[in-house]
Amino acid sequence: MIDGGVALRKLTILFFFIFCFTFLPFAEEDDTLKIEASVNPKNLSRGQEGKVILKLTLVEGLTINSQPFFTIEFSPSEVLVFAKKTFTDSDLEMEILEEMGEEHLSLKDPIEIPFTVSPDAAGRRQRLEGKINYFVCSKEEGWCLKSSSKFSVSFSIQATSVEKDLPF
Repeated sequence: MIDGGVALRKLTILFFFIFCFTFLPFAEEDDTLKIEASVNPKNLSRGQEGKVILKLTLVEGLTINSQPFFTIEFSPSEVLVFAKKTFTDSDLEMEILEEMGEEHLSLKDPIEIPFTVSPDAAGRRQRLEGKINYFVCSKEEGWCLKSSSKFSVSFSIQATSVEKDLPF
């Protein structure tokens, strides 16, 4: 016969592993980078041009290296048409700062990524999702880490189209 204490310990360990493997995949991604995302203008018409604006704030004492990579990716969208799916720091002409012989990206200015609203876009509330991949470092603690942060922004498409000026 099994001792009650041993059975209780085994049961506790079993529940612990079930809990870890059940909820671990749902843990939030790294929160070292805060992303405030907006679309300008907030209300858009078919054929209109606009910008996704990303304001990035990093936990104090950390920097984002320009190498090996910094990318902004957008989830596939039939509503907003971007020049490309993935943008790098050089595509976005982000300023590179140098401190104590090491380079990192400047986050003081918002990142603006232009788009055009598809002429076939449905007139309703929409949501754009994306992800920033980056290499974050702590010079003080002497570590670097590959990370990513997701963002999303809501905007509206009006049922009307923007009239384009004809060249004649």
